[in-house]
Amino acid sequence: MPAFYLPLFGVLLGLIIGSFLATLIIRWPEQRSVIGGRSSCDACGHHLRPWELVPVASFLVQRGRCRQCGTAINADHVAIELAAGLIGGVALLAAPGMHGIGGALFGWLLLTLGALDAKHHWLPDRLTALLASCGLCAGLLSLPPSMSDRLIGGVAGFGALAIVAMAYRMIRKRDGLGGGDPKLFGAIGLWLGWQALPLVILGASAVGLLVAMSWFVRGKPVSAASMLPLGSLMAVSAFPLWIWQAGSGGLLY
Repeated sequence: MPAFYLPLFGVLLGLIIGSFLATLIIRWPEQRSVIGGRSSCDACGHHLRPWELVPVASFLVQRGRCRQCGTAINADHVAIELAAGLIGGVALLAAPGMHGIGGALFGWLLLTLGALDAKHHWLPDRLTALLASCGLCAGLLSLPPSMSDRLIGGVAGFGALAIVAMAYRMIRKRDGLGGGDPKLFGAIGLWLGWQALPLVILGASAVGLLVAMSWFVRGKPVSAASMLPLGSLMAVSAFPLWIWQAGSGGLLY
């Protein structure tokens, strides 16, 4: 089998999964059904036909608008589809086989959580629990890192940010971290192992600094009260670390 077949499969699978994830990210915060009923235009309710549901391609052919009412389709759809396709392709390129499938799942769940946190400052417990459970399942399948490293990572990740949040609340008399951030950090630890946790925070800090700089350049006020979605920043940082771990033969382990 040619080497590019698996990454190509990952891209195609990611595009399909990304279509579902985009619907979930848009509808779940609005308490709308994600899986019930036929897919339809959010503006006019037009039921979409199969050829209007092809990931990315349908958006481009329709020039980003509903065929029925002409309303612009939420660009988040195509952005999430493309991101999910990229995640699937890169994961199976970095680690063909079960390890790559696991990495793609890790990336897709991080994408969903990161998008929800960026748009709504919300990290659903059910989705974080699914990420954590899948990390444990990957350990049971003997995918690296070892189960002991994963368990230590889960406890250390949750505990570290929970202590930081508690200390901040005691000193500043207000919340500095969302309740979902320690849970997400713990779930990431169950995937990457305890050794990667400092790098996740370092990467999240670097991404956050770039975001703050972009705000400043665009004239958006930046202060100590500015809200940066830590969950999104950790998600952006964590998946590249998984790629590096997979490609380096597990140097962190």
